[in-house]
Formats: sequence, structure tokens, C-alpha cells
Amino acid sequence: MHVLLLKEPREGGSGPDPYIKELASRGHKATLIPVLSFTFVSLNTLSDKLFQPEQHGGLIFTSPRAVEAVKMCLEDDERTEQWNKDIKDKWNAKSIYVVGKATAALGEDTNILPLLFPCGSIKREVLPTALRENGVPLDTLMVYQTAQHPDLEKNLKNHFTEQGVPASIAFFSPSGVKFCLETVRRLSGQQLKQIKFAAIGPTTADAMTAEGLSVSCSADKPTAEHLATGIAKALQ
Repeated sequence: MHVLLLKEPREGGSGPDPYIKELASRGHKATLIPVLSFTFVSLNTLSDKLFQPEQHGGLIFTSPRAVEAVKMCLEDDERTEQWNKDIKDKWNAKSIYVVGKATAALGEDTNILPLLFPCGSIKREVLPTALRENGVPLDTLMVYQTAQHPDLEKNLKNHFTEQGVPASIAFFSPSGVKFCLETVRRLSGQQLKQIKFAAIGPTTADAMTAEGLSVSCSADKPTAEHLATGIAKALQ
């Protein structure tokens, strides 16, 4: 059966997208359509903060784009030399947090210096609120803006015209639901109720439910294997 994945391409790697690969191993053909586009902003400000590690108690990353923004700040040869010479070691001596189990330890951080939090224009307030309630200071800096992919509607229309209505459609973010759902509804017509809708996790599932969609499966963990397993079961 055909599965439509509403997500961005694999981050900086060659070979097939892991979600397409996992679904193929379960007998399902998948197509990926990019939903979001990103514009980086405030990189000069981020760069200044990165080169003053003594001003912060650590770093928080909640998206690959934030990591990419940091890498872009280090592309200049002189900056790279300075970073490798002494700045990198100073950051490595601090706490670096990423989304996942390590985030739970943030509430135990008693460092009085603020944590540097490069983030996007669309961010949930759960983490900042939790840190604030636990007395952890946060220096939030928006380093990229999220918008709808310019070719999204055209790509969706072409896909439905060429492939027909998918057996399953997977959403990977609340933003994806916001930007895609109206077009998906229009193109699916009366067949909308036949589609098995899947979510990468509970936050996305909540956004789908809020829009009146019936969520057939939500991945136990946000991985290709877990989502493919859920979709395969829903399509049985």
C-alpha cells in the first residue's frame, strides 16, 4: 500500500530516507513530500554568544536546525581557528542538552548562569516554562524562522493526481498539520475517512485530533522503525 510522509528529507546523509526504507521492508511504498522551509536569522548575535562561553552555563538544542545554525556561525576560517583553539573546550566543559532523556536532568541544574537556547520561530513553551518554574535561567534566541514549503501545495496536488489517495498519511509536526491538512482534505474528498492517519508522536497526534482527524497510530518513539511498525499494523 502507498504511504505519504509529510516530512523534510533526511538530515545531511546519503542513501534512502530511513522512513521510506523501514516501510519498504514491511511491504509498503512511501513517498516523501517536504512540508517546511527554514530561513536562518540572528546568526551574528548567536555567533557573539557562542564566543562568550563564560556568559552561559550550557547549551540546549531541541532541533537539527539549531545545530545547523551553530555550524553556520563557525564557517568563517578565522572563527573556526579560534573555536578549535580554546572556545570549543570551554563549551565542552559545560552541560549540553538535547531533546530526549537528558532533558529531564535540566531541573537539577543549579548553575546560576543562563542556558543558551537557540530555537525556531515556532517553539512550544513547555521546556522554557519547566525551566523557569525550577529556577533555571534561560537565554532564548530565535535563529531560524519556519514557514510553509513554497512547493507544498503543488507537490501534494501532483502526488494525488499521479498516485491517487494514499492508504496512509503520516504527519511529523503540528506545523505539518497546520500547513497540509486543508489541501489533503480537499484532494481526498469523500475518501478522507478511508485514510489511516499516523503521527510521529503525542504532540503531533494532539494537533491532528484538535483538527478533527482520527489518528490510527502514534509512534511509541519518534523513530523510523516505530512509526513504520505502527503504520503497518494500522494497514493490516
